Amino acid sequence: MLDAHVRGDRYAFEELFHRHHRQLYRLATLTSRNPDDAADALQDAMLAAHRSAHRFRHDSTVSSWLYRIVVNACLDRLRRNRVHSCEVLEEHAGPATDPTGRLVTALVVERALLGLPVEQRAAVVAVDMQGYTVAETALILGVPEGTVKSRCSRARAKLAGALDGLAAGAPAG
Repeated sequence: MLDAHVRGDRYAFEELFHRHHRQLYRLATLTSRNPDDAADALQDAMLAAHRSAHRFRHDSTVSSWLYRIVVNACLDRLRRNRVHSCEVLEEHAGPATDPTGRLVTALVVERALLGLPVEQRAAVVAVDMQGYTVAETALILGVPEGTVKSRCSRARAKLAGALDGLAAGAPAG
C-alpha cells in the first residue's frame, strides 16, 4: 500500500491507515497521557508518514516504520509538554477479583509507568506490551539493541519495585 501511495494512488494511504489505525492508536494511548494527546500524536504521525512515504527504505516492515513515527510523535509531544506519562489500558492492569480491584491495579500500574523516564517507558511498552522484539524495537527507536535491553531491564526493575506492594495485596504508593 505504501508503494502504491508513493506511485500516486490517492486511496492507498487511506487504506494503509485503516489497516493499522487500531494498533497505532493503542500504541499512542499507551505512550501518551490521555486519548486526546494520543489522537493528536497519531494525527501528527500520520501526516509525517504521508509526507515522508517516499523516503521509506524497505529495511523494516511498514508497520514497524509507522510504529516508530507514532512513538516519535508521542515522545515529541511529551517532551514539548514536559509531561512524562502513559495511559494504561484496562487489559494490561493484571488480574483482579472485582472491578474496584481492577481499577486500583490499573491506577497503580499507570502511576508506576508514569515514574519511568520516557526512553525506558518507550522501550518497555514496545517490547512487553506491544510484543515487538528487541531488534524491532531498536530499529523503531533508532538505538542499539543493547540500549533497548538495558532500558527494558531498568524499567522492569523500577516497575517491580513500584508494584511490589500490589503483588502482596496492598495498594502501592
